[in-house]
Amino acid sequence: MTPRRALMILNALPNIGPITLRRLLEAFDGDPVRALQASNREWKQIKGIGDVISSSLANWPQHFDPEKEEAALAANGGKFVISTDADYPLLLRDIYDPPTGLYCLGEYGGKDRAVAIVGSRRATLYGQAVARRLAGDLARLGLWVVSGGARGIDEAAHEGALEAGGKTAVVLGNGVDIIYPPEHLDLYRRIAAQGAVLSEFPLGRKADRQTFPMRNRIIAGMCRAVVVVESDVNGGSMITAGQAVEQGREVFAVPGRIDQAASRGCHKLIREGGAKLLTGVEDILEEWRATGQLEIKLDQPMPALAGAASPEILAALGEDARRIYERLQGANPTHPDELGSHTDLPSARISAALLLLELKRLVVKRTDGRFEAR
Repeated sequence: MTPRRALMILNALPNIGPITLRRLLEAFDGDPVRALQASNREWKQIKGIGDVISSSLANWPQHFDPEKEEAALAANGGKFVISTDADYPLLLRDIYDPPTGLYCLGEYGGKDRAVAIVGSRRATLYGQAVARRLAGDLARLGLWVVSGGARGIDEAAHEGALEAGGKTAVVLGNGVDIIYPPEHLDLYRRIAAQGAVLSEFPLGRKADRQTFPMRNRIIAGMCRAVVVVESDVNGGSMITAGQAVEQGREVFAVPGRIDQAASRGCHKLIREGGAKLLTGVEDILEEWRATGQLEIKLDQPMPALAGAASPEILAALGEDARRIYERLQGANPTHPDELGSHTDLPSARISAALLLLELKRLVVKRTDGRFEAR
């Protein structure tokens, strides 16, 4: 029994969370082998450990087969990293409830130079463009981009880092052998090849209500800053932002239109002081310089994260197309009938203007017939 194998076993046992496990290890001077092989009397002297947990510890071979787990993980090209390993995120060691270990596909080298980009699964095209652009800018500066691999903002952030030739890590709320959503299989493979796929959960563990908040604390804890691009007030990204504040991390939020549901969470964070307003990567670097965290110099200023068309393009559109584009810019996807009520234009002129905007690649028509600005 090695310390690494003992930690893998302890990490996989039912009813034992990170805080209980930390207390268990502290009681045995950080020795996981002793912690696993102790007696019921010794276990029950530890706060939070009663009959249920002591039974899990005493009967661990009935719950988990470490040799089978190690073989399956190795077959997938993965490993189980612990806090003393180089692949274990440096900043994660300092949070209140760090994971005992992390299943890892690929190589994580972010140390203390990582930024999380999180946001809504139902992101607008504008939000996705901002996340992709911001991730690319951060990656080109040599920073790791961390997110949760979900549809929408997470996906755009990973793609932006990969397209820039940079490093990105996805933190999962399930085992690393489960791809969710399934259409992200190719994305996960590219992340594993160019970065790292991480999870604290054993192989085969499916996501549930408990695993996502646990995953979010890792995303926040391993990063120097967390950026929320789009989120409703009750979105999961708001939980990540709250955990980041508790962990002493910098939190930034990208503003959007005041009538856009996808930006309500970001506006709430900014309004209540939970996050600093973000208009570009320089805002993050300036905050780090001001607080003495990191000094990263830019060869040249980076433009703000603007998603709107240039004034020259707008001027050439014509009055109808310009009015419709300005209405769609940053707004929720809108049906042509709604555009008519907002602009007082007849349907024929709306259709002609939307066709022009599509040809100019300024808007896109969704499968449900609604339009959205790029």
